[in-house]
Amino acid sequence: MIVFNMKCGEGHGFEEWFASSAEFEARSAANDIACPECGDTQVVKGISAPRVNGGAAPDVGPCGMPPCGNGICAAMN
Repeated sequence: MIVFNMKCGEGHGFEEWFASSAEFEARSAANDIACPECGDTQVVKGISAPRVNGGAAPDVGPCGMPPCGNGICAAMN
């Protein structure tokens, strides 16, 4: 699934989920995407940042490297 930020002709912003870019293109060409606030089907795709789930962030010291053996960054002392 892909989420795109959308904007209608009235200026309302919203998100819409698509199975693929091809689905977005097909639905956009058919005017099958409507603003949930006003129903306008003249919508454009806005700037969307990718969503990446990388899991938990690694433990790092204040220098940006893994903590030293005692948990205190020797470079910062």
